[in-house]
Amino acid sequence: MARALRGFTGAGYDKGRPLPVQAAWFAAQHLIFVKWWFPARWRPALLRAFGARVGQRVLIRRGVRIHWPWKLDVGDDVWIGEDAWILNLEPVTIGSDCCVSQSALLCTGSHRRRSVTFEFDNGPIRLEPGSWVAARAVVLRGVTVGRSAVVSAGAVAHRDLAPGAVLTAGGANGTSASASVKGATA
Repeated sequence: MARALRGFTGAGYDKGRPLPVQAAWFAAQHLIFVKWWFPARWRPALLRAFGARVGQRVLIRRGVRIHWPWKLDVGDDVWIGEDAWILNLEPVTIGSDCCVSQSALLCTGSHRRRSVTFEFDNGPIRLEPGSWVAARAVVLRGVTVGRSAVVSAGAVAHRDLAPGAVLTAGGANGTSASASVKGATA
């Protein structure tokens, strides 16, 4: 199938705020929020000012990027590590006591691969309480990471993880490029 990207419409994707608010967030994010000198204790307040729901005792390290704060819901006692990226074209919910480690990616956006114009195929992400998305792990659109489940370092979660499941990036010997789910139900 040949692509015709010129015909892309972006149908079905609502940014959720008018252009001036989007521009104000991008300025605040790139000029202040991501900087090492901006105190971690002020980051939740800045997100709240732009419409995020952020619980108590949330630690957000430097370099964290959040696409749309108004589409973010964070519980209490959450840690978000350096350079994590929350690409939330759709809502992202992070339950209490979750950890999103360094350089992890939560990506709610995708495209319909069979669409000639490559239209969006977005979906929300939910991290249930106590779950952990480890360093450089990826959680893709439409995925729920179950209570106390783990997306191990470098793994890619493309489907739901059951509570307590551990998704690893390699096989038993750690050399396989395919992911395996331990403790999950089919």
